[in-house]
Amino acid sequence: MIASINGTLEAVSSDYAIINVGGIGFQVFIPPATLSALGSVGGRVSFYTHFQIREDGINLYGFSKLAELAMFKNLLSVSGLGPKLALMMLSEMDIESLAAAIVSGNSALLTSIRGVGKKTASRIVLELTDKLASGDILIPASAVMQENNDVVAALISLGYTTNEATRAVSGLPRDEKLGLEEKIKLALGGLGKD
Repeated sequence: MIASINGTLEAVSSDYAIINVGGIGFQVFIPPATLSALGSVGGRVSFYTHFQIREDGINLYGFSKLAELAMFKNLLSVSGLGPKLALMMLSEMDIESLAAAIVSGNSALLTSIRGVGKKTASRIVLELTDKLASGDILIPASAVMQENNDVVAALISLGYTTNEATRAVSGLPRDEKLGLEEKIKLALGGLGKD
C-alpha cells in the first residue's frame, strides 16, 4: 500500500497531478481546491494517499492533511458514493463544515455541493453521523465548536448528551454579535426540531 507520496510536481490536469518520485511519474487524483493551490511545475509536493484497486483500474488519491484522507475514506464507505464525488465534496466544503453538516443532519447544506442530491445527502447523514459523532474519524474541532464551548457546556448542564449538544452547536450561525444566551436559545430551538 502507498500511504504517502513526496516528489516533484511534473504536470497538473483538471483532476489530477503527476508526481515524479525517483524517475517514476505517479498519477494522483487530488481535490480540485488542492490542485489549484499546488504551486508551479517543478516544485516539491507531498501528499497522504489512498490506494484503491477496482475492476476498472488502480488509482491513487492524494490529500494535504490526514483529516482530509480520513474523511475521504469515510465518504467512500457510503453506499453509492464514488471517489469523484468524494473529491468534489472535499473541494467545495472544508472538512470541519462538512463534518458539522453531517453530524447535525443538515441535508440542505450537503445538497448545495455539486453532484449531491437529496437521496445521497440523506444516505451520507444516515451512514456517517454516528461515525463522526463518536469520534471514529480524526477531525479537528472546528472554529464554530471552539468558539461555542460555553454553549455546549450549558446544554450538557441542562441534561443533554455531549453528542446532542455538539450537534445543536454545529448548526449555529457564525454571528459574532450573538450573546451566550441567544446562542443557547438557538441551540435549544434546533434540539426541539429533532
